[in-house]
Amino acid sequence: MRQQKFNSNSTLPKGCGCLLLAVVGVIGPIALLFSPPLFFYFGIKDKQVEISVGGSFFRWTINSKQSEAKQYVSSMNRAQQAYFAENSAFSNYITALGIGIKTETNNYKYSTHATQTAAFNYAVAKDKIFKDYVGGIFLVPAKELNPSADRNEMMTVAILCETEKRQRPWFRIKRTDDPDKPAEPTYQNGEVICGTGTTEVTK
Repeated sequence: MRQQKFNSNSTLPKGCGCLLLAVVGVIGPIALLFSPPLFFYFGIKDKQVEISVGGSFFRWTINSKQSEAKQYVSSMNRAQQAYFAENSAFSNYITALGIGIKTETNNYKYSTHATQTAAFNYAVAKDKIFKDYVGGIFLVPAKELNPSADRNEMMTVAILCETEKRQRPWFRIKRTDDPDKPAEPTYQNGEVICGTGTTEVTK
């Protein structure tokens, strides 16, 4: 019986397919590692499910961008204290503080809110892989913090807080009506305390 031979028309060198698969297998995970994370969303009743894919290394670089928010809110805290010293009131406007901070940058939105006895400064991240920040300044009787102070003397105390999560986890379920701003700090029994879901930023 005569055997018929078949010749392949492929132009790829022998073993090229395996090499190509190996390259893709190496480059693919690296691309996911160094690229910004991708988030996928879907809703279940009043909750939102988020799934994050990739961006592990990208998350390590967020500190430099978060430092902007920490510096800005710290500056706003000090400016509110100085503003009160001059005007016997806190300001509801960032521009009035005279420190040249914009209300919005590439990474954060900034705002301030004042009452007669307190002021709150916010840095809300545009992308929730970054932490949010909130500063609180409180007008309190000086005697509560310094027993030797005059009974009628008042003073301001400040605190800077950040949200506890550095970035969104790869999977989470949240209510769609979750607040956009971090919880405000409070003044209790002679001590300033960060709000729920936030911790104090220490130097």
